Amino acid sequence: MSSYNNLPRPTPNSRPPYPQTIVKKTISIGGATYDVFLQPDASTVSAMSGSDAFTLPLGSKIRIHNVVGTCGGGASNTSVGLARLGCEAEFCGVVGDDQWGEKLMTNLRAEGVGTDCATVVEGEVSSFSIIMTAKNGERAILYDPGTNEHLHDVTFDKNAVSNTDWVYLNHIQRDTCVIEDDLIYLLAAEGSPAITWNPGGCQIEMGLESENNKKILSHTDLLLLNKEEALGFTKKETVQDAIRELIKIGVAHLCITDGGNGTIGCDGKYMYECPCLENTSVVDTTGAGDAFGCGATWALLAGESLPEAMRAGTINASSVVASIGAQLGLLTNIEMRKKLQKVHLDVGVQEFEIS
Repeated sequence: MSSYNNLPRPTPNSRPPYPQTIVKKTISIGGATYDVFLQPDASTVSAMSGSDAFTLPLGSKIRIHNVVGTCGGGASNTSVGLARLGCEAEFCGVVGDDQWGEKLMTNLRAEGVGTDCATVVEGEVSSFSIIMTAKNGERAILYDPGTNEHLHDVTFDKNAVSNTDWVYLNHIQRDTCVIEDDLIYLLAAEGSPAITWNPGGCQIEMGLESENNKKILSHTDLLLLNKEEALGFTKKETVQDAIRELIKIGVAHLCITDGGNGTIGCDGKYMYECPCLENTSVVDTTGAGDAFGCGATWALLAGESLPEAMRAGTINASSVVASIGAQLGLLTNIEMRKKLQKVHLDVGVQEFEIS
């Protein structure tokens, strides 16, 4: 953006490479979902009220061109993403003992994710999504939260959280918000873990009127929101005003994504703008936010600056949207380090004024 001046910018090609492996303990809290992707015939996509929409007339028979089943869900995605990047990753969530839960647990273990904090509920249906994708990568999701609603105090491993280096709090269900009191207590303790927070819909709706939200924000090391969420969460008219409000509360670093317009970040001293990668082939946008968050968290774990974290997040997200599903394109530690050395992403920077 033209408003960003010529203050010193990152010079990634002149910096030493990342360590081969960032051996840090992380725990991802939230959902795991089995996703089935469908691509309906192009004739089902039409313009309605100024935006594209799928139209599925009752009684019609609509041809599907592709059917792909993959593992997804916020905590599943971020734990797999962090494991691939070399972290000692743990999943904290709930699945059923059905076929979907078995696939989810098998996938986590195959990816090297710890499942000691996972709870398997007998006789319950795991979270399940049907995702209809259009050719431009956008999608509509039909979603049943299933066992994701069962993450409560009794299934929340407080000891594991207190003994980790970094917590990744993903979208959680409304009933799961009961774990917030325990989480706040753990974050306020001496020697507490750092935390990345990607608030869920119910938390966005409550916004800054919620005392628990403000308490979590005051301990948050990396806050992740998209533009609409940031404005809704803070009840502000502009992204800049939203950023000021969140920094005042105590957020250390935050990133606000805006689709093809890239990402705006702030560390309390400077504001940064990171563009999207050019010539990215967008097949499916599912999991792009989780991939960004994994890359950014990984970089901060390595002691990197926020601009470098934004670059890592953008590179990871660009890889994910080039494939169907939220996890296939997640980069490994070696792949990420190579791309950070080779990919040019000019991060703009300007001084931040909190008043």
